[in-house]
Amino acid sequence: MTDTADSSRKDELSGEEREGSGEEGGDSGEKSAVSSGHQSPEEQSLDKESSKDQSLEDEPPEDQSSETSTTAESEAATQQDELDIPADVQSYDKFSKIDGSTYDRANEFLRDRTYITAREWAMARLCADFRTETGVEMTKIGENLPHLVPFMTDTYSPQAVNQARSSFEEKVRKAGATFLYGAMSDFFTAEELDDVMYEATEVAKFLLEVEGVDLSVEDELAAEENITEVMREVREHSAALRHDEVTCPECGHQFDAEDS
Repeated sequence: MTDTADSSRKDELSGEEREGSGEEGGDSGEKSAVSSGHQSPEEQSLDKESSKDQSLEDEPPEDQSSETSTTAESEAATQQDELDIPADVQSYDKFSKIDGSTYDRANEFLRDRTYITAREWAMARLCADFRTETGVEMTKIGENLPHLVPFMTDTYSPQAVNQARSSFEEKVRKAGATFLYGAMSDFFTAEELDDVMYEATEVAKFLLEVEGVDLSVEDELAAEENITEVMREVREHSAALRHDEVTCPECGHQFDAEDS
């Protein structure tokens, strides 16, 4: 009986050992399958996402490509605009000496010394330079204004160009009448009138030089002398109009009352 029981237990143990060896064989089979390249669905999904991310990194960013395209289009448009500029506009350099100056600086200078603005000064100069037999080329001036005058950044309509020119002419007429009345009304002595003329001449010469006019010292002195002589004559004749006496009480000049 004992031998039979022991034999039975040995058979059961050997059966369990065989089952255990079978399980180990299954595990080794699975390990062999993994090592041979077979992956689970989760691992395959991760590999696909990794390869997709790598392909996205290799492609250029969409924003960068659109910026490059926009830059190229802008450069092409700029080149086309330069080709469309008339030859006489490209060669115009009256205001090249103030290249880079701002409108506000030019405007402040003129307001401190004259009655006109920078806009009126520029338009009057351009209208005088772009005058043809049929009239002023106001459309050309307005469309090419930033190319003609460095401190003007916007284009103008023909109506705006004409308005600025008209404003300039009106102010010159009013300033001329004001000055002449001051010279003729005995408000200034001869020396004071010379000082007024000197200051006015200096400002005018400066504006001409900015526009590119080269004045020699001899030309400046001759111009000043001519202006001084004219103003003396204006003052003498105005004295004859203001006094009934045949002799001016200030300078002693003799006048013919009938001729005056």
